[in-house]
Amino acid sequence: MSSDALKVICKFVVLTKLLYASPAWWCFATLADKQRLEAFLRRGVGLNLYSALDPSVSQRVQDTDDELFSAVMANSHHVLHHMLPDRTSHPYTL
Repeated sequence: MSSDALKVICKFVVLTKLLYASPAWWCFATLADKQRLEAFLRRGVGLNLYSALDPSVSQRVQDTDDELFSAVMANSHHVLHHMLPDRTSHPYTL
């Protein structure tokens, strides 16, 4: 298998499996768990399976969490949308 194909598999299959539903469990993971995931990624960089310029595990989790929150805010039919507080407007007249 070519090195480019292995990089794609590492990025889109292996990391996706490792970080599945990460917004739900990331805050419950211990520091040791998070360090293990980061070490796994560093080994991938060392084996030329992952680019050092690509985001870290914690950055990927943060990006996923931001995407979920944006999706909940944008879609009023989302399952979690009813849990958001009501929007408030502040009309300012200066």
